Amino acid sequence: MVTGDLFYSPTMSESVDNRNGNKHDEYNNTHPDDVDWKLPIAFNKPRHTATIEGVNCITQTWRMKERMKTVSVALVLCLNVGVDPPDVVKTQPCARLECWIDPQLMSPQKALEMIGKNLQLQYERWQPRARYKQSLDPTVEEVKKLCTSLRRNAKEERVLFHYNGHGVPKPTSNGEIWVFNRTYTQYIPLSVYDLQTWMGAPSIYVYDCSNAGIIVDSFQQFAEQHEREYEMEKQAVQHNRTAGVASATAPSYKNCIQLAACAASQILPMNPDLPADIFTACLTTPITIALRWFVMQNTSKLVPKVSLDLIDKIPGQLSDRRTMLGELNWIFTAITDTIAWNTLPRDLFQRLFRQDLLVASLFRNFLLAERILRSYDCTPVSFPKLPPTFQHPMWQAWDLALDLSLAQLAAVLESETLFVHSPFFEEQLTAFQVWLTLGSKSRNPPEQLPIVLQVLLSQVHRLRALELLGKFLDLGPWAVNLALSVGIFPYVLKLLQSNARELRPLLVFIWAKILAVDSTCQADLVRDHGHKYFLSVLQDPTIPSEHRTLAAFVLASIVNNYPAGQEAALKGSLVSICLEQLGDPNPLLRQWLCLCLARLWHNYDAARWCGVRDIAHEKLYTLLQDPIPEVRAAAVYALGTFINSVTKRSEHANNIDQIIAMTLINTVSHDMSPLVRKELVVALQWMVLHFENSFVTLAVAEENSRRDPVVETLSPFTGMRRIGSRDRLKILSPNNAYGTDTTDFSQDRMKRVSSSSSISSLGNNWEFVRKPCESIGQSSFGNLPSLSYGSVYMKLWHGLCSLDSDPHPSVATMSQKVTNHIRNQVKECSVPKEVTEAKLPSISLPPSPSSRASFLTKGESLPTVSATSEILRPPRVPLHGSRTRKTPPINTITEEADEVLGFKNPLTTSLFVEWNCAQFAQPVSLESETESTNDIESRAHYEREWRYLRNKKQRRDAKEEQIRVARGRLESQVFHTRSPQPPEVVTFHPFDKHLAVAAKDCFGIWDWQTGTRLTYCTSRGSKMARVTALGFINSHDVALLMTGSDDGSVRIWKNYCNMLGRDPTLLTAWQALADAQPASKSPSASAGLITSWEQRSLTLAVTGDVRIVRLWDAETELKKQDIPTGADICATCLDTDGSGTLMALGCGDGSVRLFDRRLPPHEARVMTWREHTAWVLGAYFRGTATGAPRLITGSLSGDIRFFDLRKNSSVNTVQTAQGITAMAVHNVADIFTCASMNQCISVYNMSGQNLNAIKSYEGFMGTRIGPVSCLNFHPYRVVLAAGCMDSSVSVYASEPRR
Repeated sequence: MVTGDLFYSPTMSESVDNRNGNKHDEYNNTHPDDVDWKLPIAFNKPRHTATIEGVNCITQTWRMKERMKTVSVALVLCLNVGVDPPDVVKTQPCARLECWIDPQLMSPQKALEMIGKNLQLQYERWQPRARYKQSLDPTVEEVKKLCTSLRRNAKEERVLFHYNGHGVPKPTSNGEIWVFNRTYTQYIPLSVYDLQTWMGAPSIYVYDCSNAGIIVDSFQQFAEQHEREYEMEKQAVQHNRTAGVASATAPSYKNCIQLAACAASQILPMNPDLPADIFTACLTTPITIALRWFVMQNTSKLVPKVSLDLIDKIPGQLSDRRTMLGELNWIFTAITDTIAWNTLPRDLFQRLFRQDLLVASLFRNFLLAERILRSYDCTPVSFPKLPPTFQHPMWQAWDLALDLSLAQLAAVLESETLFVHSPFFEEQLTAFQVWLTLGSKSRNPPEQLPIVLQVLLSQVHRLRALELLGKFLDLGPWAVNLALSVGIFPYVLKLLQSNARELRPLLVFIWAKILAVDSTCQADLVRDHGHKYFLSVLQDPTIPSEHRTLAAFVLASIVNNYPAGQEAALKGSLVSICLEQLGDPNPLLRQWLCLCLARLWHNYDAARWCGVRDIAHEKLYTLLQDPIPEVRAAAVYALGTFINSVTKRSEHANNIDQIIAMTLINTVSHDMSPLVRKELVVALQWMVLHFENSFVTLAVAEENSRRDPVVETLSPFTGMRRIGSRDRLKILSPNNAYGTDTTDFSQDRMKRVSSSSSISSLGNNWEFVRKPCESIGQSSFGNLPSLSYGSVYMKLWHGLCSLDSDPHPSVATMSQKVTNHIRNQVKECSVPKEVTEAKLPSISLPPSPSSRASFLTKGESLPTVSATSEILRPPRVPLHGSRTRKTPPINTITEEADEVLGFKNPLTTSLFVEWNCAQFAQPVSLESETESTNDIESRAHYEREWRYLRNKKQRRDAKEEQIRVARGRLESQVFHTRSPQPPEVVTFHPFDKHLAVAAKDCFGIWDWQTGTRLTYCTSRGSKMARVTALGFINSHDVALLMTGSDDGSVRIWKNYCNMLGRDPTLLTAWQALADAQPASKSPSASAGLITSWEQRSLTLAVTGDVRIVRLWDAETELKKQDIPTGADICATCLDTDGSGTLMALGCGDGSVRLFDRRLPPHEARVMTWREHTAWVLGAYFRGTATGAPRLITGSLSGDIRFFDLRKNSSVNTVQTAQGITAMAVHNVADIFTCASMNQCISVYNMSGQNLNAIKSYEGFMGTRIGPVSCLNFHPYRVVLAAGCMDSSVSVYASEPRR
């Protein structure tokens, strides 16, 4: 038995409240707070709330425009061992070591050679493949020869010039450094200007000498001088072309990199505990010098027993991270990288630390040089200039790492097995993790990011590092760009070669994030065979579907508009891998498998034919009915690219494409989701473009029929119409403006013809439209005899034409672009004047061969409009012989007509795929609104909680009113206004003070307490359509307004009350009764569209002048079922019980029908009462005190009947006035109201007792109310709204307004 608390009102958006006061109390006491929380919410998915657009982020230039290599190194040492330069007074003792060699321990010449050799070895550690040339105590000529030869060999690559000037005077203020004469009796100046000329660009210079800053300043002046001279030379050549030739490119010395040991006025430190070339030592042997310097500081006293001698014994190799020395080197790299990344501008960091391995190493070490030399009052100088970094807090982390290592040095020297690895990386990962808990775009980026990069090299911490990196990338595109700019790409690319299963989910996630922001990485993946990694993930059923979805997205990105990627993926069996998983329970995976396939065969014939062999298109058909709209849209998109991917048209290809197009038009053309219908338009445009001539000819015929009322084609709405048997060919007449429709289309497809021959060709134009199959050569649908060519094109054309008037403006606009493309070509056609005056042959005669002169060839034909639309089988004899006729063709329409044009440009596009990609770029945690409201601290949750408490209070406050009114009066007018047009429907919002009014094709919202009009706007349907249904959806939460029009369209509006000055926004719209069979005995009046919304099951029941009640599921946006009414007259009112079970329907013939929706559609009608004799005005479910369900109905005759749903006849009847125009029953209070023909509203209790009557508007000498067109009660309050034919709208309450 159905209990009272299941009953539900058509005007209520609250599904949990019933119409019985006692049961209602009991329910509310049992579940005081859960009533609203348990209700689902409709139309709140991202497809409704978000803008459908691609990712809106500017990809930063993390990828170096050109990677560079330092291929040649000039080591110029001016030491003159044993002879001090005249301008430097050295201390005693003094720093002596050069490249860690004491020159006094051997002969000067040998010392010079050893120092040169050592310097080369120190550089080779950083760049082993470079070409090294030493120039020891050289002359000017030797330096010139060295530099020019290195530049010649290096071509466009970088050359390094290392200058040690410890044995010569300081550089001059004129910009000169010093070398020697051949006999070493003189110091010879060498101008930096000349050095620039010989070295060319790009170059890097290292100056290890006192006052080195002078050279940097002079270098820039000379660079500008070179540029000026170049410009002058260029102008001279232009004035006198024969005088000379300007060099090919302008000199770019300004961009050369320079590193100098100290500023212009400083001399190098002479501390005997330090090497003489301390700057070179910092640049080339950073760990050694850093350890020595650390031990020399006071703080190192905390680490006893560590001497300078012991430092040289630190075990291990710099390149082996498992040893103490290697680990220190690794930590040093991470720290200097981090300092640089956090202090340098991004572009400078890229140029200095990511473009060239040697330059990056030198600059990392330069940061150390700055720290050490500043402690000796020296300031190293660089160009480009770097901000000071010597006090960066990360240096303290470096000191700690050194401290911990040196503390265990004595033990490690005894046994290397005692070595304990540094906790540095673990601690930095923890710091990164702490940042992530509070991280956002507005905060400074995490300074540990470059360290995370280094940790990826370690197997020990790799898993944790990848996990944290994934969380960071998930913060949004800005985080991905930061990670790419720090240089993460080569690391994660290399990791794809790993076989570790535990890394798979993390790597797939990271790559999805990267490709969502920067799709250019597809080339790198294919080049390094990275796509194989994702193919293996996708086809592994043991991997969770979420990770396979990410793999599908990555593969979809790899094949996107990238032929090499498509080819690689096809070889990797991507088609079969995707098709096997189309039935996966995860909707996002199904969606991305479709999009992956779509991108794979986009403009790639080989993949399409692979799909044909696997009957991919038929496997995709099942997804056209998928419960998730995004999956349906993806399947439609995939089938659209399938149609468009044929590069060479063949009969087999055309055959498949036509079947696909027909399946699409039959399955999804009336889908509830505009997302799917947009993709349908995008998919069908490819049929229009590839078979353009068929559609053009069809459109010509349609235009002609429109100009001549005798000849009719299909209408998009009413199906087939009969065609007048007479004068079917009366197409071209002198007064026909479109009589010029069918000749010269465009130069490549149609040829101009002489007028005499075109008469015979055009004469049978309609013959081809009428009997297409007779004129087809061989059928392209040999395997589908039930489908003729004509019916395919006609069905597609009229499908598109009906989409032209889609209720959703975006769909309509897209469709109009496609149909207008054809119609514009029709308008461009012109027919010679003679044709219009010529006499047309009679249709009763069989067409003569000449009249058929290859108007169509190769099996092309036009759609059929035969009276019975029968499908005629084509004759087996091909018509190709007719090509030999002498009649020139009017045009040659073939299915291959456009293949020479190659790929087609789309007429219209959607951003559905880009929007799906963009979702991967956004944080996963924010993907659904439901999650954010589950967060009980979020603002959304607090707002929702406030609304639900308000609802509860209002329901409770209304109870007293409901009980009192059964013995009281309802006549106090609390609101009155005039609507711009006579109202047809009125309805109350259950909790806000909103009254919605529908009038003609408009709807308006008034605040009935303050009397303010909040909004009044058109429903955007056709001007002819009336709004006949109004309802609030999600009324317990943020409500939406539903409007239904008598053309069958339903529109859902958000922000319907013009909040914050924003206009109402159309959230979704669809044709709710498309293809429904109209009721045959429609009376002269029409009830229009009748709806009933059920919040608990998110179901919208729709009927009207049709023979069915159609149930739509707002969750899946699919048609649930069509229930036949069993009546051949229109439905006039509808109510559902709120629990998804019962449904009552009133009809125009007075019958009332009860349906049980749980039964199969044809068995659902469980009761028919025929007690009313006139149009049923309303049917309302009610609970009773005993819990037995009741139905209250009323008809135009004024008889109100009460039915017990278990009995065959009514249990009570109340006869009101003779003839009423409207009625309403309160959801909870025991009252109902009727409006009589004599302009009077009467209020009754359930016993039939008349409580009061309303005859005039309030006010002094109130005027008589107009004829009442609509009545409605508030769902809870005892408040009645009435709309009258004189355009007035009034609200009456049981007590006067205070």
